[in-house]
Amino acid sequence: MKTTIYRGRLWAALAAALLLVGCGQEEDPSAGQAGGQPPAKAIEVAELAYQDIPLDKSYPSKLMSEQEVTLVARVTGVLEERKFEPGDQVEQGESLYTIEPDLYEATVAQREADLASAQAELSRAERDANRFQQLAAQNSVSRQQVDQALADARVARASVAQAEAALKSAQLDLDYAEVTAPVSGVIGLSEVNVGNLVSPNTELATITPLDPLEVRFQMPQNDAFELRRQLKDMSIEDIGASLEAFSSRGDEPTVLSGHLDFLGSRVDPETSTVQAEATFANPDGAVLPGQYVRVKIEGLARFGVLAVPELALTQGLMGPQVYVLDEDNVARARPVQLGELAGAWQIILDGVEPGERVVVGDPGSLKPGTPIDPQPFDGDAEALMQEAQYEKQEQGAGQAAPEQAEQAEQGAAASQGEPAAEQAGQGDTESAGQGEDAASATQAAQQAPMNAPQGDQEAEEARGEGNE
Repeated sequence: MKTTIYRGRLWAALAAALLLVGCGQEEDPSAGQAGGQPPAKAIEVAELAYQDIPLDKSYPSKLMSEQEVTLVARVTGVLEERKFEPGDQVEQGESLYTIEPDLYEATVAQREADLASAQAELSRAERDANRFQQLAAQNSVSRQQVDQALADARVARASVAQAEAALKSAQLDLDYAEVTAPVSGVIGLSEVNVGNLVSPNTELATITPLDPLEVRFQMPQNDAFELRRQLKDMSIEDIGASLEAFSSRGDEPTVLSGHLDFLGSRVDPETSTVQAEATFANPDGAVLPGQYVRVKIEGLARFGVLAVPELALTQGLMGPQVYVLDEDNVARARPVQLGELAGAWQIILDGVEPGERVVVGDPGSLKPGTPIDPQPFDGDAEALMQEAQYEKQEQGAGQAAPEQAEQAEQGAAASQGEPAAEQAGQGDTESAGQGEDAASATQAAQQAPMNAPQGDQEAEEARGEGNE
């Protein structure tokens, strides 16, 4: 009788253990798929091909007005008049200073008189020479007299030329007594006050043209070679340029538009750069010489290169890498050698070939061997990058919300004080008790199969004793 009751209890424990195991399997439906292959991930894929990639490059430069002029005196005299105010916009040919013109006007008058006297002497000498030649034809004068008359005429001509040169020199001095603007621009402070004596090479003022501005800068030789390649099919003035001038206050940069004027024909061996020059319209004088600016050449590109969106790059054990799809659409990591960065595009020098398919979506969540469901890529790398940044911001906002909710709950629990803590302690005790019951049932289920054969053996022994 005791044996029968003991065996009934063992079978009940075994049934309870099997029920617990069955319930555990129903609660973990993913256990059956743990050893299977994960589903293919839908992500954008691009097929590599040679293409022309526009470059977004700018070059630093310090503005210097190439047409800036320093006015200097060309004659000696007293500075009698200044006809401008510092900072005025002066035009080419405008009179700016007067340097004792009366003195040079008198010199011009004297040189004009000298010229008139020389011309009168020339006229007399020519008439005498003609007369002596006629008399020589009649054998009325000697040949020596004729030669003397011709020599006097030549001397008179030389005197006229000399007087003309002296008059021209005096006229130049008179013109230099009136200092005019050789270029249009903004004139600075006067270096000499009215009434001072000036002499040749005395600096008077500086004129700085502000519109247009000519900017010289150094271009890396690779960019210069590509630009020279483009100039085979267009004029250099067709190459657009833009200038960005930044302020020290962090405001929006001032942007000017212009065009390329000059591209050098030699490479500087010390810097491996080529000199270039661009001209920019600056009608309002928004940019001034001396500022540090950046010059950007429009239309500069790399021709016939392989490139992927910058988002497609990840960092592997061997450096930069991309994920290339094999024939089964499985992602394989491939190390690559990087070239220049052109906006949202990254030029690839080595590691991939035309025709290969590269994952261009966000590859941060991929691992080598991940199956891919390739989606078409529309070729807009900038839009792809903006979309990835937007998704990252949304993920960051989604993670921040649960953290804020948890902090709010903790704050509410802390405000309730000790009663809340006691309730929490009771809950922990009940949970611990339930956990102990579950652990005991599980242990009994594990031991039941092992004890069942022992019970059968005791029953057989009891039967044998009864038979005896």
